[in-house]
Amino acid sequence: MSRKDAILSMRQVLVKRRDALRKALAGDLSLLKELRAQTSGDMVDAALDSVQDEISSQLAEVESRELSRIEYALERMREGHFGVCEGCGTSIPMARLNALPYATYCIKCQREAERQGVNGASEVDWSRLLDSSGSENDLSISDIELDVS
Repeated sequence: MSRKDAILSMRQVLVKRRDALRKALAGDLSLLKELRAQTSGDMVDAALDSVQDEISSQLAEVESRELSRIEYALERMREGHFGVCEGCGTSIPMARLNALPYATYCIKCQREAERQGVNGASEVDWSRLLDSSGSENDLSISDIELDVS
């Protein structure tokens, strides 16, 4: 299969995924509205609803980011730039595009971008958390006790 045929096939996959994400996001938002509309006097139910809202919100955020990347990939296809690295201008290998159809960088440029902290990828020491009150105290991840009961 030629590169052009593979990209056309990939376009169909991206369109189907885009449509599925749009539908899922519309459903997630309506579910959140329904949950908020319901009032419950039970504290446990309210807590569970709150947790469900947070999980749904986070999933919707992830799906929304993926949808944005897919729409950008489809735009690049229309403009004739799909499969071309935004960093160095070389063709992104089909193996990479098959694994990540909305990739905009070749592996070399992606690694460099991640090393430099571009696109939200940064070197953060997640084992240390700053106190949000702005004080000089910070916490180690081991200082946090998690109650899962």
